[in-house]
Amino acid sequence: MPTRPGGRTARTRRAVLEATVAELAAHGYGALTVERVATRAGVHKTTLYRRWGGKQGLVAEAVEGFAAGAAEVPDSGRVEEDLRRWARSIVAMLTARDSGAVVRALFSTGETAEIRDLRRRFYRTRSALVVPIVERAVERGELPTGTDAAEVIKQVGAPLYYRFLVIAEPLTPAAADLAADAAVAAARAGVFAG
Repeated sequence: MPTRPGGRTARTRRAVLEATVAELAAHGYGALTVERVATRAGVHKTTLYRRWGGKQGLVAEAVEGFAAGAAEVPDSGRVEEDLRRWARSIVAMLTARDSGAVVRALFSTGETAEIRDLRRRFYRTRSALVVPIVERAVERGELPTGTDAAEVIKQVGAPLYYRFLVIAEPLTPAAADLAADAAVAAARAGVFAG
C-alpha cells in the first residue's frame, strides 16, 4: 500500500523528529533515550527502533532536519548582504533557547565517533544550503574565480560558533556583521581562491 504524502506516516515522522530535537535540547545527547522520545511523540518505541534502528539513527535524521529547518538562505544579489544575513541567521539560531541548546548539546558532548558524525551532518547540511551564495558571487564577478565557496562559509560561521561554544561571549548583530565582512574581505583578496 503506497504511503500518502502528509498522511499518518508523515505526521508520525514529523512528531518523532520534533520530539527528538526537543529531548536533545532538554537533556543533551548522553541522556536522550528512545523511550523518552517515543513518549514525547506519542508513539510506541518499537516504531522508532523499526524506522531508525535506535538512538544514533534517530538523532542523525533529526539533526539533519533541524540544521536545514533552522537555515534562512538569502539571495539579495550582493555577497556582502547575503553573508551578513547568513551570519545574522546563525546568531539568531544560536541565541534562540531551543536551537542554541541543541547546538550546545551536539558540541558539548564527549568526543566519540558517533558525536563527530552528528556534528559533521549538522555542518554539512547547513553548509550545503549556503555555499550557493558564494558560488553566485563568483559567477557575478564579485569574488575571484576559483574561490572555495565552502571555505568562505566556514570563515563566516567559525568566529560565531567560537564565541558561542568556546569563550561564551555574547552574540550580537555586530559580531555577525564582522564575521561576514571579514570573510568577504579575505575572499576578495583571493585568500580562498585556488
